[in-house]
Amino acid sequence: MALPVIRSIAECTDYSKTVLPYIAQLYDLPQQIFENITNLQALKVLYVSTNPLISAFAFSLFLFPIFLVVSEINRNYSQVDRCWSILPTLYNAHFTAYAHATGLSTRRLDMLLLFSTFWSARLTYNYWRKGGYSIGSEDYRWDVLKEYISPPLFFIFNVVFISLAQSILLFLVATPTYVLLLSTKSTPAWTTADVVFSRAWGFLVFLAFYADGQQWSESCYLSVGFWTIISLTARILAYHSAKKEYQETAKVPKGFDQETLDRGFNTTGLWAYSRHPNFAAEQSVWVLLYGWSCWVTQTYYNWSIIGAVAYLILFQASTWFTELISARKYPEYEEYQKRVGKFLPKLPGGPPGNFSDQRVSKQVVK
Repeated sequence: MALPVIRSIAECTDYSKTVLPYIAQLYDLPQQIFENITNLQALKVLYVSTNPLISAFAFSLFLFPIFLVVSEINRNYSQVDRCWSILPTLYNAHFTAYAHATGLSTRRLDMLLLFSTFWSARLTYNYWRKGGYSIGSEDYRWDVLKEYISPPLFFIFNVVFISLAQSILLFLVATPTYVLLLSTKSTPAWTTADVVFSRAWGFLVFLAFYADGQQWSESCYLSVGFWTIISLTARILAYHSAKKEYQETAKVPKGFDQETLDRGFNTTGLWAYSRHPNFAAEQSVWVLLYGWSCWVTQTYYNWSIIGAVAYLILFQASTWFTELISARKYPEYEEYQKRVGKFLPKLPGGPPGNFSDQRVSKQVVK
């Protein structure tokens, strides 16, 4: 059987019952796909007869050599970045499709997929407008890292982390959805708690979109089911757009002052309370999904926590590296770090205020 026999809600989170017995399917799956590649009906049978967690993991491993080869040929190491906003939702869609194909209750998974699609749309749009899908576009941090790592070591880093670990990570963050899929056998299809979790997911996506918008020229609208988050028709601060215009024309755009643009980074709006409000919301989305799986299965923790924890660790390391570069690039960034929390606001505390005194003091020291 492709799915375990669940006798109690607690068994939905039992690794020895829901994961371990199906690992052997991973070894035969490539050959079975190859043998039936031209037989659509056989592939459909293979799909429903393979445990959905195993087939999802197999797909993440399949992507690994593609990411590796393409990145090495192009000497561009942002191949996973281009798929980052799509793959978790693709895995959620896979679990949902499997539930439909096998006749399981799907209302919870359908709603989860809807809000996961919102997450993908927001992140994909933000990556696109920053030029992430442009030919030759690459995360600037890779060039900085290559200054400290020899080519052979960077190749190993690409194999182990950039291409392999990140591909598996994007699968792992969606594994709580597999737990939710199993729970449909033992729990009601839809509860008030599901409403709360799904709307909270929508709110976090909105929060991340709003934080993104405070660095770009946008008007934001979002309506989430029974909760309608107030339409923001006012023009949100377009800091980076204004900074780019200022750098190109040497003229200060209307609504901004020269000191703010010379600083080089945004300290207004949500960014006055968190140095990375979009990152905070981004991490919370996947922690929330894990919490959803715990609530539905009536457990305090389960094995799918590894995805959320790995995601948090990655963001901690990535943010540390990003801020290390920013502190070297912008003289006032260290003061910003002292005044404003990395992800959560400092309490007690408020907006960072005027940085002009800090600029003057640094110039005097120099």
